[in-house]
Amino acid sequence: MNRVLTAEFGLTQILLVALVAAIFFGGKKIGDLGKGLGDGIRNFKTALKEDAKDDKPQKEPGKLEAKKE
Repeated sequence: MNRVLTAEFGLTQILLVALVAAIFFGGKKIGDLGKGLGDGIRNFKTALKEDAKDDKPQKEPGKLEAKKE
């Protein structure tokens, strides 16, 4: 039988990768990367909210609505 290997990451492997990344890139670069990622996500959410506002139907400026009495 052929056995398929699957990648299962535990806490130890994640910590090891984080340690190697911290040593390789340094703390400042990782902090800058996190800040840039956070800013990008924030800008994306803001753009989605602005698009949702733009999708609402707007009144045409030349048309007047009839008042009901």
